Amino acid sequence: MTKKERFRGITEWFEENMPVAETELHYETPFQLLVAVILSAQCTDRRVNMTTPELFKHFPDPQSFAEASFDELYPYVQSISYPNSKTRHLIGMAQKLLREFNGEVPSGIDELMSMPGVGRKTANVIASIIYDKPVIAVDTHVFRVSHRLGLSDGKTPEAVEKDLEAGIPEEKRARAHQWLILQGRYICTARNPKCEECGLTEWCGEFRRGK
Repeated sequence: MTKKERFRGITEWFEENMPVAETELHYETPFQLLVAVILSAQCTDRRVNMTTPELFKHFPDPQSFAEASFDELYPYVQSISYPNSKTRHLIGMAQKLLREFNGEVPSGIDELMSMPGVGRKTANVIASIIYDKPVIAVDTHVFRVSHRLGLSDGKTPEAVEKDLEAGIPEEKRARAHQWLILQGRYICTARNPKCEECGLTEWCGEFRRGK
């Protein structure tokens, strides 16, 4: 099986079986999604979703974050991993958003990455979800699933991103990001993957090697 055939088979399966694939992070505005994605680094979406309702109740917009002190904001994110750095990042991000982008979340990857706490993965998530840009964010789930399926053997997230974008048509990339995340979160888990429940075994490189 060629890699092109594998990409086509996997993409077609997802389109048929998971036509709607969306982020599990809860948000009402692009800014709130940006906050949630920054908080989600090295943390589960479930924990973030438990934290953000009270956070957004007290700090609903960029202005409120930018004007907050560390001591004011920290209690609302202290249950999240790395709360000290994330508190500083959120305040700095909001200040720069107001100062350079009139409080509007930018659509460009480089502009997004210029803000504190926003790396390439976060920028790609925002660009794909909010602006439907043809980019794929590579987190630990996407990295693992891509290797197991045989879609990439890249050693870095950037290399995997490049392989995925080369194999997946532009108009499907925003959904493909969510497809692979959900597959890794619920089926192709890091430990004890549920191969017996997986519909992708026909194209999965690791499954076929184990037969």
